[in-house]
Amino acid sequence: MKILSAEQLSEADKISIEKQGITSEKLMERAATLVFNEIHKRLQGAPIPVKIFCGIGNNGGDGLVVARHLIQHGYHVTVYVVNYSDKRSDDFLSNYERLKEVTNDWPKLIKKENDFPDIDTGDFLIDAIFGIGLNRPIEGWVAKLVKHMNDSQAFTLSVDMPSGLFSDKVPGEKAAIIEADYTLSFQAPKLVFFLPETMDYVGDLQIIDIGLDREFLAGLSTKTYLINKDSVLPLYKQRKKNSHKGDYGHVLIAGGSYGKMGSVLLTATAALRTGSGLCSLYIPKCGYEIIQTGLPEAMVLTDPENDMVSDYPEDFDADVVCFGMGAGTDKKSVQALKKLLETSDSPVVIDADGLNILSANMELLGLLPENSVLTPHPGELKRLIGEWKDDFHKLEMVKAFSKKHKVVVVIKGAHTFTINREEIFINNSGNPGMATAGSGDVLSGVITSLIGQSYEPVVAAVLGVFLHGLSGDISSRELGYEGVMAGDIAANIGRAVKDLFSREMKDQEN
Repeated sequence: MKILSAEQLSEADKISIEKQGITSEKLMERAATLVFNEIHKRLQGAPIPVKIFCGIGNNGGDGLVVARHLIQHGYHVTVYVVNYSDKRSDDFLSNYERLKEVTNDWPKLIKKENDFPDIDTGDFLIDAIFGIGLNRPIEGWVAKLVKHMNDSQAFTLSVDMPSGLFSDKVPGEKAAIIEADYTLSFQAPKLVFFLPETMDYVGDLQIIDIGLDREFLAGLSTKTYLINKDSVLPLYKQRKKNSHKGDYGHVLIAGGSYGKMGSVLLTATAALRTGSGLCSLYIPKCGYEIIQTGLPEAMVLTDPENDMVSDYPEDFDADVVCFGMGAGTDKKSVQALKKLLETSDSPVVIDADGLNILSANMELLGLLPENSVLTPHPGELKRLIGEWKDDFHKLEMVKAFSKKHKVVVVIKGAHTFTINREEIFINNSGNPGMATAGSGDVLSGVITSLIGQSYEPVVAAVLGVFLHGLSGDISSRELGYEGVMAGDIAANIGRAVKDLFSREMKDQEN
């Protein structure tokens, strides 16, 4: 799914109005009616006080349309017009007149702090004050109104965009922004919905297709995409019946140290659950019995050192190597990674202490094989590329890093970002239960396995991140968020692949 800019969506509105032979008011009616439908589907006529806060632009016009439909369906609705200017959009004015036709309880004007209504916790608030076109911070009494709404703890639904949130930049630390519980946004997701600094304002997100011109949308250029099931289905390679283990790659996982052997065990388990034909581990001697007992399907090579990895088996023939989990950052571990990079001609996957070694020994970045995959969490990323001003700046820095070193960077988080030069792929699977020790080790195993199965590294990263999140979703359904452990995510990777495959088979049958 394409992630589009505010300018692209505005142009899509204009083109759709022209090609479909409709007015902007008709398009507003269509979009806001779809918002009403979603609200009505959930409230089912419940006698809940609905308070709608409308700005005086087109977002406010959307709110007025929603109000009219709610009133016509018997809901107890109070409309407040947030009068922050003397200017009104034409579509706001026309829908204001239409609203007066269905109710004697005309909208109440808010012009100052004394006009703020009381809000109870049990109220249902609809935020239609500012939309995607906002380009400056909310100030003065309007900012106090936003705080008043947030402080009420009433359920709040935002139309298109939480008021106060910008589409193309991170707001200031003390900015006034609606803290929505749910956001119904039009046609395409916005990048700001998925950034760590701003995603909490959005709450649960639903994208509504409002029928903008499909031909125009298809022709819009973007390098940023939201990844869901429909996105990854075409990436998945079905297996042929006439195949053997050699067809599905031999992966080597190098790492581990005394007290941290569980990390490589998780990575190897995930690799095998993702379908690796053969999996070998290169580990310190202290981990031999742990791995052979915990994962009999894997083969084990041991380092001369007892407590850490200090070398790399240069003559070992593997399709892909993953390095770093539990490896530590001792000088001997640094030499092991250096030897691996000097030896390998194929892309490698670097995680955990492997990333910390790279950030402390930047000269090793020049040895990375092209299209290697780095999988940092935010702390590891900061050590690797330096400080950033905000999340938009961070993405620009990572794109520059990816281009300079010709690598794929997977930034782990609630929405994991995969960055390949200028392209950004934002994952939409997963849940809070995956915020647990070892989850990242599992992800590295999944990506490594897919590269070993001849997926292109960027495809392996995008598909692997989605499968990892989907496995976490399956695990949380069985165990709840608090009950999920990394081992559960690794164990359910096969079920995640099956879930994708079952969906594809159903689509073919239909």
